[in-house]
Amino acid sequence: MNNGYILALDQSTSASKAMIVNREGLIVAQMAREHKQHYPKPGWVEHDPIEIYQNVKGILVDVLKKANISSTSIDVLAITNQRETVVVWDKDTGIPVYNAIVWQCRRTQEICSKLKEQGLERMVKDRTGLLLDPYFSATKVKWILENGGSPLIGQAQAGKLLMGTIDTWLIWKLTGGKVHGTDYTNASRTLLFNIKTLQWDDDLLTIFNIPKTMMAEIKSSNATFGYTEAGELFPHSIPISGVIGDSQAALFGQNCFEPGSVKATYGTGSSVLMNIGSEYKVVGNGLVTSIAWVIDGKVEYVLEGIVHCSGDSLKWLKDELGIFTDFSKLQSIAESIEDNEGVYMVPAFVGLGVPYWDADARAAILGMSRRTGKQHIIRAALESIVYQIKDAIETMQAESGIYIKELRVDGGPTENSFLMQFQADMLNIQVARTKVAELSVMGAVYMAGLGIGIWNRMDLEKLRQVGECYTPMMEGHVREQYYQGWKEAVARVLTK
Repeated sequence: MNNGYILALDQSTSASKAMIVNREGLIVAQMAREHKQHYPKPGWVEHDPIEIYQNVKGILVDVLKKANISSTSIDVLAITNQRETVVVWDKDTGIPVYNAIVWQCRRTQEICSKLKEQGLERMVKDRTGLLLDPYFSATKVKWILENGGSPLIGQAQAGKLLMGTIDTWLIWKLTGGKVHGTDYTNASRTLLFNIKTLQWDDDLLTIFNIPKTMMAEIKSSNATFGYTEAGELFPHSIPISGVIGDSQAALFGQNCFEPGSVKATYGTGSSVLMNIGSEYKVVGNGLVTSIAWVIDGKVEYVLEGIVHCSGDSLKWLKDELGIFTDFSKLQSIAESIEDNEGVYMVPAFVGLGVPYWDADARAAILGMSRRTGKQHIIRAALESIVYQIKDAIETMQAESGIYIKELRVDGGPTENSFLMQFQADMLNIQVARTKVAELSVMGAVYMAGLGIGIWNRMDLEKLRQVGECYTPMMEGHVREQYYQGWKEAVARVLTK
């Protein structure tokens, strides 16, 4: 035990990433493999759970070969994951009854609307800290049981089906079906978890018509969840610990241990989290309350501002419109023009998140003239990420009464210095980037290290690798002009 290597998996929206991290907290090797995005109808998003699992197995094995490290040198497997995406599968065969429905998917809007009409929104928010919105898992499971073909509701009621977020699915597969488990952070994103009692809520399960037999056992993130099945991944078993949803993992990796500390993760979507300590708070204006983490049974909470589409809008420009081919060129393209010339992109491809929560809003590019070129559209897409983060942080400050002095950032897009400087300028606070862009996986690594005794909390503070810091340089009237333009653009696409 404690040979010094942690094998870590980040199963994200667009890809699965594997890393090997040593006792000094340094990445020894890493690999990634994308999986296919399925869009059966407008606003619908699915993943193939089997494809994801096969990719995961492949990269976990291959990353050891890349590092020339034996599996016997791995102390523990840590897992972080896209959170609200959910899988339903047959307990006996291990075969999913339908594709995984992704957090971005809006197909359950009608279900949410009907529940709101029944006056259930306040009760759901009070018990879960979340909004009654298609973003979260419960309505996705309800839809699968009602629409996934064959008499699935009967099978579920007979105890033949299981459900879980991606962490649960992977743990179940890796342990050979022996462990049906999840951690508190992922549980708190399902709309089925009572954030006060810290248990699955019977009333909520009844509302969504989901039998309790489908639900996973909930554990602390630093607990040992089980052991990989010998022969499934490696010839021998290794423990699984450090299981935590990706945004909370990034918060932990950023060492945001004190109430009031804030981070933003830039990915397919973006998540802004503020640690609020051990006391649950009720908030409004599109913010949600979730579990930050539970360590050795001790709970801490967060406020979250959710941005549905950030990096994904750049991917859309690249893959669907073909107006650029290389993400590394985006910075120079954006800097090739002095300003946005009044062009704004509102990337409401799957609705808008905080503070609007308008599921029916749709994306638009506004303010174009005959002079507008691809560089203006690219810059508008980059700027839209910044404006949405600003929306979230301004709402968070107003609801919490805490003025934020620094934003800690992570995720692939943070390598774009134009984006980070514009973020600092629009927020008028320091933005601190880590040297490790993909910090969700490091948060899971740190949690696993706590779980098996490699590190303690003080060790983790020493392991954090601070990178470049950006300080605001923009004049106040310019900042206000940019932001006012954004708010006017958003107003044009809101349906409520």
